[in-house]
Amino acid sequence: MESFRFIFMLTKDDRTVEHALTVVETALRLGIKDIGFKDIGLPIPALQRLAEVIRSAGARVYLEVVSPDRQRELDSVKAGLALGVDCLMGGTHVPDVLPLLEGHNVAYYPFAGHVVGHPSVLKGTPEEIARNAAEWAAHSAVAGLDLLAYRNDGDVPEVIRASCAAVEKPVIVAGSISTPEQIEVVRRAGAAGFTVGTAVFEGVFPAKSAQLEDQLRAVMACCETVAALK
Repeated sequence: MESFRFIFMLTKDDRTVEHALTVVETALRLGIKDIGFKDIGLPIPALQRLAEVIRSAGARVYLEVVSPDRQRELDSVKAGLALGVDCLMGGTHVPDVLPLLEGHNVAYYPFAGHVVGHPSVLKGTPEEIARNAAEWAAHSAVAGLDLLAYRNDGDVPEVIRASCAAVEKPVIVAGSISTPEQIEVVRRAGAAGFTVGTAVFEGVFPAKSAQLEDQLRAVMACCETVAALK
């Protein structure tokens, strides 16, 4: 069984932070093995350098696509493939993206449900979101789903449970996670992992201090504890 994943996003408010290169050194020193960034916030050359640093340390590189329109999404996917990322997350134009993935060894986790705006918001009922998750998961090139459960104004645990029950592929819960209680909900509802970015940059995750290193250590400890839950 795949281990419960904490993906550290070098992002705040759905944008890659300007000092991402400095931040990533701290994350790698702490042993974080899943690190991502978004297609908005830094130019491609800076993202290329980020990807190189992450990869050279033996960690996995994630790019989450949050560009709000079709052409920008496709351009971002092409950029991610050129960067050689290990995982492409997000995006809503799945039928248009699938042909671009041919010949590339990349895990593709598109958004489940109706995602709009920037910062992104998830619309729909748990049942509607789960149906869309199952539709995307039916494609062999789709490795899993990116679920913005905490960006939905409904029953968050049920949103997660419904989507996880609808697919046999891993579901990653992304966006607006800032407490251990939320991470426990993610785990108990059956998701394979979660992302955290803004919370640690704002210093709001419960930790010894608001400093980045203490914030990351607290999230890592929480992930380890929650991973043992059934």
